[in-house]
Amino acid sequence: MTAGILGWGAYVPRLRLPRARIVEHTAWLNPALRHQARGERAICNWDEDALTMAVEAARDCLQGERPPLTDFQLASTTLPFADRSNAGLAAAALDLDESVMTRDGGGSLRCATTALLASLRSSASEGLLVAAEHRLARAGSAGELRYGDAAAALHLGSGEAVVARFLGGASLARDLVDHYRASGERHDYPLEERWIRDEGYLKIVPEVCEQAFRDAGLAADAVDSLIFPGPARVGQALCRKLGIDPARLADDLAAGCGHAGSAQPLLMLAHVLEEACPGQVMLVLGFGQGADALLFRVTDAITRPRQNLGVAGHLALRREETEYLRYLSFTGQVDIEWGARAEHDKRTAQSVHFRKRRAITAFVGGRCSACGTAQFPRTRACVHCGAIDTQEEHRFADSTARVKSYTEDWQAHSPSPPLMYGSVGFAEGGSLMMEFTDFAPGELSVGTPLRMVFRIKDVDDKRGFTRYFWKPAPARNA
Repeated sequence: MTAGILGWGAYVPRLRLPRARIVEHTAWLNPALRHQARGERAICNWDEDALTMAVEAARDCLQGERPPLTDFQLASTTLPFADRSNAGLAAAALDLDESVMTRDGGGSLRCATTALLASLRSSASEGLLVAAEHRLARAGSAGELRYGDAAAALHLGSGEAVVARFLGGASLARDLVDHYRASGERHDYPLEERWIRDEGYLKIVPEVCEQAFRDAGLAADAVDSLIFPGPARVGQALCRKLGIDPARLADDLAAGCGHAGSAQPLLMLAHVLEEACPGQVMLVLGFGQGADALLFRVTDAITRPRQNLGVAGHLALRREETEYLRYLSFTGQVDIEWGARAEHDKRTAQSVHFRKRRAITAFVGGRCSACGTAQFPRTRACVHCGAIDTQEEHRFADSTARVKSYTEDWQAHSPSPPLMYGSVGFAEGGSLMMEFTDFAPGELSVGTPLRMVFRIKDVDDKRGFTRYFWKPAPARNA
């Protein structure tokens, strides 16, 4: 049975930094940047990274369901841990069964398309592929204007529920260095654009496309949508070289998001699927020290209604970030004086963290089978009726909630002052003191609807360890 895509999801951070704000502060260095000042780029909040975005994209894809996944892959070149299973941590946050095979992929901006091609060719079992990227660029660089933070997820499998059937594909490894980032470095080193265009995009990509067309038994003119994760002007030249109508070039999302690195092909694919029609043929390309090409045909299953936000929904949920310096602070590219309140040891007790891992990482509490009271953390005794050993597992991560009380604290340390915290009341009962996220000063009020998101709790700078937990954020309809 032919494999393909069962569903898709995406995540674009709520914060958007207008490129004009960047140029306003950096054009003194390079006046040519003024020509790239249109639109805006998506940026992570201080407590977001590639891992947290991957979790949100996967949640958007799964829509609260727990399919029988056997494989979970996380592709990125900017994952927070070099030697810790990022995919394992993301799977734990999603509360996937521990029997799922977790895999991390990186090393090239085509790591996501390579993983996608390998998965579709190797097995018909159900899997989840997530790509997420939080790329940093030097202040005043073209990359700072071009990049954008985002994630995308694909639910892979086979059967009648497949919305895009895999037709064929090809992969070509060729060590043309268009950019690189050495181990231990934070920023990419880019090479000259004409070199990348002439020797890379316009030579390597057509070659791998011809192989993919042969594998799928299709001609170039059968392509209805070309998903090319490169500059639009290069994409148009590529269309002409391949014999594809340039009008079939998919939106590169540059205006409202930016280039999301390894996640870009999957993000663009998800966006195309949101408006796709049965019978449509899609050519998905990945580029980076070689190229990947995959062909899909949309099936009738695409007409089934979906409740997820997807790319379009997340692009609509935006809040403008007007402070360029705050963005530089979030990315650690400017050293801010935080004062003595920031000087406390954030060491993690790993043994305690392991014993309580489901409570911390998956936000699993308890619900009394005798009286129905929900509580966090889960304990032997019910906090309401006192019954012993009646607590059943209850996942608060999927719960909706409302603000019961709140404080905006300008004295406590926060990477994005003020520190906002308060009492959160969950829809099914139970309350918890929590730290809010994604709210601007003055936005909180009693009764504000909330949803739970997986975020960075804090970072132990002394030991290089990042801790994660769940935080209440604005509900999507708020």
